[in-house]
Amino acid sequence: MQSLYEWDFSGKKPELLKKIVEKNIKEFGPGLEDQTFIWQLANGVVQNLSQIDKIIEKAAPEWPIEQINIIDRNVLRIGLYELLYGKKGEVPPKVAINEAIELAKTFGGESSGKFINGVLGTVYKNLEPSAQEP
Repeated sequence: MQSLYEWDFSGKKPELLKKIVEKNIKEFGPGLEDQTFIWQLANGVVQNLSQIDKIIEKAAPEWPIEQINIIDRNVLRIGLYELLYGKKGEVPPKVAINEAIELAKTFGGESSGKFINGVLGTVYKNLEPSAQEP
């Protein structure tokens, strides 16, 4: 989340993502042996950004994407990436939603958890039944 936040804040320049993620791994994850998930998440969100943002705008029509605070926006992007594109066996949909809510409660504003829950819950309810559970 830290890296996507910083990347978004810096203007969403694709060439900056790698440098930002590497810096944050060095600073916040020294000794981290397996970085696969970090790179999968960061690259996956960025590669699917336009689709993910369209889903956010559809699920929260009263909130244009640029008006959603930057933390909530990136928590939603991570949650939606895991929900829609992630490996369900590794991160089941309900776990992805719960993790996003917890991130929002910890780092977002007072109502961030409820907002994230509402948007991700709406998307989850509209998924095909086969995509809801592993």
